[in-house]
Amino acid sequence: MGSAAPHVAGKIVDKAILEASFVRCCICGIMTKSNAANTCINCLKSQIDITEGIPKQLVLHHCRDCNRYQRPPWTLAELESAELLALCLKNIKGLKRVKLLDASFIWTEPHSRRIKVKLTVQKEVQANTLLQQTFQVEFVVQNLQCDDCKQTYTPHTWQAQVQVRQRVPHKRTFMFLEQLILRHAAHEKAIGIKQMYEGLDFQYKAQSHANRIINFVMTNFVARHKSSRQLVSHDEQSGDSKYKYTNILELAPICKDDLVILDPKLQKQLGGIGPLILVYKVTTSVHIVDVHTMRTHEIDTQ
Repeated sequence: MGSAAPHVAGKIVDKAILEASFVRCCICGIMTKSNAANTCINCLKSQIDITEGIPKQLVLHHCRDCNRYQRPPWTLAELESAELLALCLKNIKGLKRVKLLDASFIWTEPHSRRIKVKLTVQKEVQANTLLQQTFQVEFVVQNLQCDDCKQTYTPHTWQAQVQVRQRVPHKRTFMFLEQLILRHAAHEKAIGIKQMYEGLDFQYKAQSHANRIINFVMTNFVARHKSSRQLVSHDEQSGDSKYKYTNILELAPICKDDLVILDPKLQKQLGGIGPLILVYKVTTSVHIVDVHTMRTHEIDTQ
């Protein structure tokens, strides 16, 4: 007996109707679903390369001094991070002609100076025929010094300088300031930091960058600010002048846990407080306590 005919919803369907949606591949001859080219998927992949025009090997420039990659502009990114993946994808030309489905890193040795990215793309090659392909792109990391790091090795590169000083034997307030600067990255725009006898010098490319750390110090500590500028060059035809700015921030010579003897005039202004007081906090004002009466007062910068 012959095989029974297939049933669909209680009705007998002729096999010829089902086999009509399948045709033989015009290249290899296997049965495949009917499409405009009458070609199976494997033969389509061998005949059509949807990644054509997309480079498989590229050069990525990296600055060893600041650990940034050239995008441009220069961008800070760690290995196998989302920022580095976005930077690599932006450098690959030709991705706009296909649909990107997935992108991921392929692990490589850090010292190999190679970054490999695995990509999965899709493209419509014929009417109602989508072709998907997976390939990898290799980036060769080459060292190239960025412009900011070049300037740090040449003299007379800074345009603004901030000199932070505290003239006391013990610099407890200054050490606390250093911790706050690191925590809030207030030195981010600095192109150079030098340790001096009574403090630190921060060098910047522009006065606007220096204003950030000036405002940061003034809003957290009692400090005195002085600024000056020096003419470097002047163009008589255009009237443009180039200046170098020097800013001095002098922290109050008082630190936490200091014993201080007040001036008699200041004692009267504070309501007859005793002459011997203890500093228990230093912010934008000095917080003191009378060691005899335990009365607290606050001395502002004015």
